[in-house]
Amino acid sequence: MQSLDELMKLPGAIASFEFSDRGELTEHCLAEGNELTPDILDLVSHVCIANISIATMQARGWEKVTGQAGFYPVEGFTLVGFDWSTVSSGNRGVILRNEEADYQATYDALGV
Repeated sequence: MQSLDELMKLPGAIASFEFSDRGELTEHCLAEGNELTPDILDLVSHVCIANISIATMQARGWEKVTGQAGFYPVEGFTLVGFDWSTVSSGNRGVILRNEEADYQATYDALGV
């Protein structure tokens, strides 16, 4: 598992962070000169937990209703924004500038 400092070396990375199972920010790294703050990362952490929970509910429901497999467990989540995106897996995430982002490299670094 790569450290938060190592995750900051990914293309376009402006923040890396860890959060609890309840979504509270527990650790973070921020690149100099961007608008992100620990308070914003705490909010993003809660968004990650909420969306992973919703995706898990949908995946499990879909498998039970259709009999198809392979949707659960949900292993990662990406939130794409206008200027930057968040990629998360487990209790860790990376925020990337879209124009420089390498999503596959980020998923690989997060162990997905």
